[in-house]
Amino acid sequence: MADDFKRAVDDGAKASKAATDRAADAAKGAADTMRENTEKARDAFSEKVVDPAKRAGEALKETGGKIAEGGATIGKTMIDQAEQNAREAFAAMREAASAKDLTQVMKIQGDYLREQSQRSMSQAREIGELIMKFGKDAVAPLRGDGPK
Repeated sequence: MADDFKRAVDDGAKASKAATDRAADAAKGAADTMRENTEKARDAFSEKVVDPAKRAGEALKETGGKIAEGGATIGKTMIDQAEQNAREAFAAMREAASAKDLTQVMKIQGDYLREQSQRSMSQAREIGELIMKFGKDAVAPLRGDGPK
């Protein structure tokens, strides 16, 4: 009878160990599945949220750089134009100062005003074209376009 009892206890222990092993395997499987799902969720979050946010930030940074570059170029162009206009005005004043009579002064002034009007239109067109170009270049990164 002691042998039967020992055998029953051993059988019970074996069954208990087998059940415990199955439960441990199931728990390990569940933990592995949770870990895989967590990694998939993290990868999906990174792909759907983090990466686009990084790209958007980089595009904004690039856009800001292009705006600053464009502003500096436009500012320099406007200074160059103002310098040219001042040189032309002083040249006309020198010429008028050396004129022999009022008729010659009026001709010099008329020529200067006509040339300055043409120069102003040309300069305004140049600035407008620069603004359009830099505007397109600045928004290109936000649209996902490459540099043009």
